[in-house]
Amino acid sequence: MVSDAALQLFSALLWNTVLICAPVLGLTLLVGVGVSIFQAVTQIQDMSLSFLPKLVAAFIGLVAFGPWMLRRLVSYATQVISSLPGQF
Repeated sequence: MVSDAALQLFSALLWNTVLICAPVLGLTLLVGVGVSIFQAVTQIQDMSLSFLPKLVAAFIGLVAFGPWMLRRLVSYATQVISSLPGQF
């Protein structure tokens, strides 16, 4: 029974990790594709042009989605800590 509980906790951990990372990674991916298309059209191959917009997008994503990400993480941690004495 202990291994079932551990597998459920690990599964929930992986799912929450995907959900927490998805907004920032998705926003950075969209900006990266947009910059790549812009570079292909204009034939500008500057490395800072591909790095800086993605960095700014990641920062904006963290500012915009940070409170939701933190609530999700705290909720999961609270759920895990409160369920530990009953499972093990």
